[in-house]
Amino acid sequence: MTGNSKNTNDEKAALEEGAELSPRFDANGLITAVVADSRDNAVLMLAHMNDEALRLTIETGIAHYWSRSRKKLWKKGETSGNLQMVDEIRVDCDQDAVLLKVRVSGADATCHTGRRSCFYRKIATGAGQPPRLETDSSPLFDPSAVYKDH
Repeated sequence: MTGNSKNTNDEKAALEEGAELSPRFDANGLITAVVADSRDNAVLMLAHMNDEALRLTIETGIAHYWSRSRKKLWKKGETSGNLQMVDEIRVDCDQDAVLLKVRVSGADATCHTGRRSCFYRKIATGAGQPPRLETDSSPLFDPSAVYKDH
């Protein structure tokens, strides 16, 4: 075994088993963030964080993300009043994704459509039918009344 292999193995072990937070941001400087309700573990949303968003989330205890479409940092719930208070942050084995366990304030809605979760549709299939989407929840607030500037 060469010295480089040992270093690579040591680095891998440190990343996977060590105590140092070493997030592995992608080529765009982003890390995937899965967001779940800390009460019942329901998956609420999937987002992305840059270094600043992750740092602010850790420092403030309020979830911050990077909007890929608007190309800017945003504090989740700043407009709607449905802030995400972070109870726990976990990283996956190779530190290229995070899991935020949150409590949502206000209407307890995370999705910009006014629903609790962004995952409010499921794929339904039937014999001889093309796959279709079925909605299983209703909005908890009126997005058009909340997001006037969007």
